[in-house]
Amino acid sequence: MSDSSPVSSLYVHVPFCAHKCEYCAFFSEASSGELMNRYVLALIKEMEMVAPNFKPSTIFFGGGTPSILNLRQWEEILRAMDRLKLLGAGEFTVECNPATVSADKAKLLRDFGVNRVSMGVQSLDENLLDRLGRIHSRDQVFQSFNTLRAAGFDNVNVDLMFAIPGQTMSIWQDTLREALALGSEHLSSYEVIYEEDTPLYAQLQAGEFEVNEDLACDMYEELVDTVGGAGFQQYEIANFARSTTPGLIPDRACRHNLNYWRGGDFHGLGPSATGYIARVRTKNWSNTQVYCDQLEKGNRAVESREELPPLKRAGEMAAFGLRMVAGWPFDDFKQTTGFDLRQEWGADMNQMVQSGWGKISPDRFQLTRPGLRFADAAAELFLR
Repeated sequence: MSDSSPVSSLYVHVPFCAHKCEYCAFFSEASSGELMNRYVLALIKEMEMVAPNFKPSTIFFGGGTPSILNLRQWEEILRAMDRLKLLGAGEFTVECNPATVSADKAKLLRDFGVNRVSMGVQSLDENLLDRLGRIHSRDQVFQSFNTLRAAGFDNVNVDLMFAIPGQTMSIWQDTLREALALGSEHLSSYEVIYEEDTPLYAQLQAGEFEVNEDLACDMYEELVDTVGGAGFQQYEIANFARSTTPGLIPDRACRHNLNYWRGGDFHGLGPSATGYIARVRTKNWSNTQVYCDQLEKGNRAVESREELPPLKRAGEMAAFGLRMVAGWPFDDFKQTTGFDLRQEWGADMNQMVQSGWGKISPDRFQLTRPGLRFADAAAELFLR
């Protein structure tokens, strides 16, 4: 990708949650009214710094829980984006938790051009929702989904988790069946990861439960088969979307994430957010107070900058792009990175083919179904 490529994506991190979930290792904190108001003003200052010569084609508000911001705070942010000419993206996603979606908030978001919502459902089993520390009930999932539909959202993602401690295959099958019955356009599903500094990790270390890798693998197979059989197309390890036209990328795929996986540039705003522009990766302070302090002084809230050597960046892009079912077309990879996948990573690709994890065709390299299940391990081979 040339240094002059236009930046096409905007990510905004909202660090607040009603309650910190047991498994969460993202930067987030329990919400407090005063700090949230400071954050909104600081975020608008940061937006003013990147707005000149920037027209995003995808916008993604993630968290934390973006929908925890109140109506007035959302209105301030959206009006500022309008003033700065940052609205009008072809895809504008906001992550919502079922307990924080009101009809007024849904209408406000829709009126300002938000056209995609990603709903953090995680489970439809009350005991497992408690186990994860989620604050919503299963009933709130169905109510919130109806609220979003009534507000005019016709592109909704449902986010699920599997291999949760205490989750049986039968509970997982029930959750998948009920989630699919909602009729969303997109479904994402991730295996629980035990990250240090989370309560779930501490419970695992204390021997309160054991990880069953075989069951996790079976649950992933069940996910791929069940969701695929319900009219969704898998286009990335954990992502499935509906499509009306045949092709490797379904119509309802998340365009914002596609930009990440294909190595596109993006601005990252908000505490802890990373951005990547012209081979330079930046990371904002993972501290909301420090983030606000810096912007109130008129500074960018950037904690670190790293200029990536071309080969290292190409290796990262190879690894990321292989998460997609379509793999990496050789021509696209060379055009994007300047490197030939077959020359630089030929031995690694052959190793993957021999292990049954990869396949090489005349125009591309892609992971097989078993390879996708262990894509993180596969990706290690491509990092330089």
